[in-house]
Order: sequence, then C-alpha cells, then structure tokens
Amino acid sequence: MITRVGIVAKPGLSGIGEDLQTMAAWLAARRVEAVFDRDTAALARIDGARVVTRDELPRHVDLILLLGGDGTLLGMADRVAQAELQIPILGVNFGGLGFLTEITYPELFPSLEAALAGTALIDERMMLRGSVRRGPAVVAARSVLNDVAVTGGSLSRLMEFHVTVGGEFVASFHADGIIIATPTGSTAYNLSAGGPIVHPAVDALVLNPIAPHTLTNRPVVIPAGDTVVVQAKVRGVDAEAFVTFDGQEGEPLAAGDTVLVERAPRPVHLIRAPTRSYFQVLRQKLHWAER
Repeated sequence: MITRVGIVAKPGLSGIGEDLQTMAAWLAARRVEAVFDRDTAALARIDGARVVTRDELPRHVDLILLLGGDGTLLGMADRVAQAELQIPILGVNFGGLGFLTEITYPELFPSLEAALAGTALIDERMMLRGSVRRGPAVVAARSVLNDVAVTGGSLSRLMEFHVTVGGEFVASFHADGIIIATPTGSTAYNLSAGGPIVHPAVDALVLNPIAPHTLTNRPVVIPAGDTVVVQAKVRGVDAEAFVTFDGQEGEPLAAGDTVLVERAPRPVHLIRAPTRSYFQVLRQKLHWAER
C-alpha cells in the first residue's frame, strides 16, 4: 500500500510551484502524504510539508514521483540503489529527450492513480555496480542504470584498455575509451558510440570500445552475470584516465587502478505509460526506423 509519495523536481525547474501544490492536494485528498526533497520544497512553497534531503528521500516514501528529464531519473535511481530499496519511480518528462521519463504531463494523474491502485505497469531495469579499486581499497563506487565508461583525459591521446569478462581476458583495446552499458543504457552513450540497441528484457550487457584504432574492433554483447574488469594503461606524467558513472559523476584513475563492473543486487522499478510500448518509445523519441 502506498501511503507516502516522494516528489522530486529537476533542479532549477522554474514555474512549477502551482503544479507541485496541485499534486500535493491531489495526494492529500486520497490520504496519501507528499514528501519533498529540500530543493523541490523550495519550489512548492507548501506550509507544513514534510521535507528531507534528496539522498534520504527513498527511505521515507513508498513511491517516487519524479518531474524532470533522464538525468534526474538516473540520479534518483542511484539513490534508491544506495538505500538498498526497490521504491518504484514514476518519471514525468519535464526535460529534453525524456527517453526514460516517458510519461507526459497529461498522463501524470492517470498514471499516479494506477500506481496507488496497484495496477500500474512496472518495468524492472537492470542496474550495475561500478567500483574503482586501488590495490585492496575501493576508492569510488556507484550504482548506474545506463553505463560505466572508462575514457582518456582532456588531451586526445590514444590509450590502451585491458579488459577481462568473467575472469577471461578479452582484449587490450587501443581506443578513446570503453563503455559497459545495460540494455537500458544501450540507447544512451553506447548508441552514440555506434553500439547496438538492446531490448530491456534481454539479460545482457554491451561492451563497446569508443573510436577503436582498428577496423576489427566492434561492440560485443556479453552475459549480464559476468563481471567486467577494465584497466587503463596510463603512460607519461601528463596522461589521464577517468571513469564516469551514468554521465553524472566521475573519478580520475591513477596508474594501476582497476574498474570493476558487475550486476547490482537489485533492479530499479520504473512505472511506464500503458499507452506506449518500448518500440513506440523508440520511434517517438529516437525517430527509430524512419526514412
């Protein structure tokens, strides 16, 4: 039973205060408490509203109503994973592309009504856990819905990336970087780098070298249960390498660091619109298969 709904808006989203007040009143009329993160509460201006930090929000609610774009959703998916919970997320597009936040504003209240009634359509999307190992220590770790990317620094220099999958050596790629993407992330950075679209129901990952310095290197689809380990060969005093988690946060790599990517313990639950299939979203958002 859903008795508390967390409301999160894209940071800096202006002109939404009246909409937030309408949502809170709609929930209150159904005896459901609206809980805001601090930035969203400042936009809502509702006296007496319950307010927590964005990091704390998943621990205080049964459902998250997210108003923004895909970047906002990626950040919240990581927070839900960090809390070791499976709070469903209802993403309403107030951003740009809105591939993950595919519910439109006119569909907001019907979708919310279905969620409260327990009849909403929910997609389980695989998440990954990426970590940076420096000797025995873990110096950075994040949960991602789209991808983990290991790339070179600001100077456009070819680098070598040593990759193993499931404990087996794959190759030493000479490239600008390596992307390890989930099926959900296959339509993000991976797609821009020439990788394949993978349906989210497929239990697999994509290993995609970025601009490889050979014609024979191509993206490869690998089992989702295999652990991927990437080591960037950093040469020279001014050479740099970075790991990026979902394009949201990054970490510089030191010589000898390894990046480990494995399936996260729990998927994220995304509420989707009942009026569109995955292929319809591909056609509408990416203009897929259009001439």
